[in-house]
Amino acid sequence: MTSFPKPYADAVARLRVPSGFLIVIVFAWFSRPTPPSMAIGIPLSLLGLTLRGWAAGCLAKNRQLATGGPYAYTRNPLYIGTLLVAAGLAVAACSIGLAALFTAVFLLVYLPVIQNEEQHLRKIFPEYAAYAERVPALIPHLAPGLNQAGKNTSNPFRIGLYLINQEYKAGLGFLAGVLFLLLRVWKILG
Repeated sequence: MTSFPKPYADAVARLRVPSGFLIVIVFAWFSRPTPPSMAIGIPLSLLGLTLRGWAAGCLAKNRQLATGGPYAYTRNPLYIGTLLVAAGLAVAACSIGLAALFTAVFLLVYLPVIQNEEQHLRKIFPEYAAYAERVPALIPHLAPGLNQAGKNTSNPFRIGLYLINQEYKAGLGFLAGVLFLLLRVWKILG
């Protein structure tokens, strides 16, 4: 993975959430959904949302290194889920411009954030280095990465972790986006 200068990575990490509001405005402005684009994009986004939910329900932030569930296949399932949600919404919105924007945001914002998080995890979990050797950062393995003893570690999904990590907010945001697109299609076709 590309290495970003620490000051840049820190700055984009702070701007990630506020810039999300700007992206919502751009999304609303450039969306031109059609029934076929919605039929393709919404299931893709649902796949990403499901992956995010599974990952959030296996993640005890800063307390235990998540190596089971989706974390056995990739170190960053939350971000892969985010990428799938964004890709699906861009397809549903029928906008190449939004797809380009979402790609740029992922490359210029999320990759540096991932780098920062990995540096943090290396500091608080000594076993992170061995985990990172076994499990890819972004492109998932088809088989789970096993620990040094040759066993799959377990971080079962727990609804309590899902709620603590407030992943339901991603679902609410997705629902708002889909409702907006449905209203837009209705207005375009109406």
